[in-house]
Amino acid sequence: MRTLVTGASGAIGGALAPALDREGHDVRAYARDPARVTCGGVREIVRGDAVTGAGLDAALDGIDVAYYLIHSMEPAGPDAGPFAERELRAAERFAGACRRAGVRRVVYLGGPVPRDRPPSEHLRSRLAVEDALLDAAPEAVALRASIVISAASRSFRFLVRLVERTPVLPLPAWRGHRTRPIDGRDVIAHLVRAGDSAAVDGPLSLDIAGPDVLTYGAMIERIRDALLLGRPRIDLPFTLTPVASVVAAAIAGEQVELIAPLMEGLGSDLLPRDDRARELFGVRLHSFDAAVEHALGEWERAEELAAR
Repeated sequence: MRTLVTGASGAIGGALAPALDREGHDVRAYARDPARVTCGGVREIVRGDAVTGAGLDAALDGIDVAYYLIHSMEPAGPDAGPFAERELRAAERFAGACRRAGVRRVVYLGGPVPRDRPPSEHLRSRLAVEDALLDAAPEAVALRASIVISAASRSFRFLVRLVERTPVLPLPAWRGHRTRPIDGRDVIAHLVRAGDSAAVDGPLSLDIAGPDVLTYGAMIERIRDALLLGRPRIDLPFTLTPVASVVAAAIAGEQVELIAPLMEGLGSDLLPRDDRARELFGVRLHSFDAAVEHALGEWERAEELAAR
């Protein structure tokens, strides 16, 4: 199968490309900067930019399955527009190029949707992209995941850095909301199966999630325990997300453009609609604690963790 992986320089794309190669698929990557694509398994790299549409037709030529793993939350130039506009523009141009190329299947990884309140701007953007891509190919698949636990996941690394670098754990009012974080290995397994499974015969939107339902507060405490730290927890009666996101980004050494939308999305439960994806694709799930230990172990093999 001839596959295209966009976002191959990122955490998910960089793990997906070699996994597809191990399954015997011919992998092509699409990137703004080919030098940043350092993962194995890629046979060809096409330079381009989905926001402008540059290189899309060449990248999708002859492709059977295209993986869309592009997000636009990082800072951009003054004329680039808000991240939601950039995301939708890129998705629509990618969808149009897929239709022109006759791509059979598109696989997208987005975010979950709250059940009890309107989604945040960040999650609304993911939904708009999903809608655009489900119309891009006859067998389009959209997967929705909450927090991904892996050594390269920026959301997980952000949480680890916060726990490492603060003497106490101040947990805002969103601490009691629940989610089902998922091991990065299980995300890759779902993505691979979503691309080659015969069970997909039309547009499909599925949630993917780990087996453990956790509050955000419990998740942070269990990361703290895995780091062997004794950080006391302080429950705050307020949220103040705009201020807190700036402070948290500075502590963790992350970009506030990434952290602010992520923290805005913590204002409600983010739980899957069902477990159809696991049943459809036959993926065995790792527990949250196993996911954290594996991610921290991989992280430590690349760089020292001060807390451990």
